Amino acid sequence: MPHTARPAQHAFVPRNPDWEAAVRGSFARQKVMALIGAGLGALAPGHCEIRLPFRDDLTQQNGYFHAGITSTIVDSAGGYAGYTLMPPGSDVLTVEFKLNLLAPADGDYLVAEGQVLKSGRNLVITRGEVYAIRGGKATHCATMQQTLMTMHGKEK
Repeated sequence: MPHTARPAQHAFVPRNPDWEAAVRGSFARQKVMALIGAGLGALAPGHCEIRLPFRDDLTQQNGYFHAGITSTIVDSAGGYAGYTLMPPGSDVLTVEFKLNLLAPADGDYLVAEGQVLKSGRNLVITRGEVYAIRGGKATHCATMQQTLMTMHGKEK
């Protein structure tokens, strides 16, 4: 499986000892992920993967995954990568992101990977990559840079 070059898992130390349960619980509450059929893949401190199987109702006029769908899953992958490092009692909110579409998102499924670049007290910077997988071949179709905000005292 293609993946971004990322630091070893020990490069980031979560501030929340229950980081994985917090991420999984938050993802389960994110109704848009259920609506489009996305699921969590690999999780590690500072890293999150989201997978999305192809569905015809997620496409644009040429039959490719719509750019809005591509951006939705990579925004969440970056957000949850950042959330893995946030303290207990907090939540995550995207402040901004920039997405470059590199190739048509034409595949049997998409894989979005979010990776923390820098984790601060209030702001977290991530990068995200999206791959369209067709017949075992991966095409790098999008790349993102993102800023997240730690929402202290907002955990659900």
